[in-house]
Amino acid sequence: MLVAEILKDKGDAVYSIAPDLTLAEACGELDRLRVGALMVCDDDRVVGVLSERDVVRAVSAAGQEALRRPVSAFMTSEVVFAAPAESVAILMSRMTDRRIRHLPVLRDGRLAGVISIGDVVKCQIAEATQEAESLRTYIAAG
Repeated sequence: MLVAEILKDKGDAVYSIAPDLTLAEACGELDRLRVGALMVCDDDRVVGVLSERDVVRAVSAAGQEALRRPVSAFMTSEVVFAAPAESVAILMSRMTDRRIRHLPVLRDGRLAGVISIGDVVKCQIAEATQEAESLRTYIAAG
């Protein structure tokens, strides 16, 4: 399965915040939206990703003071992207190698969606279930 197919099923909703938002405000958005990461955008350009892991690191390093500082101070600024034509196998490898759980997807240089590790797992389960059902049908017909 390809990234484009996952986005077709999942939708292209992307939750983003500005880099000058405080970490406390960003935490409020993570909670309100019930997501594990937010894309940090400056106009239409992705400049970072803020994940729950980034928040934990920030509070661990700077305590409560971190919550008053801008997201830009703690976001992951080396963003790893996915492309619509990439396969789920490639994404799994990239996510595992880089130890990341969210990949923004760029289409023609623009943010087209976000793929999470949960989306990848869901896809793998669906493919395995479909394959098992096909084998059952083949065996039953044989």
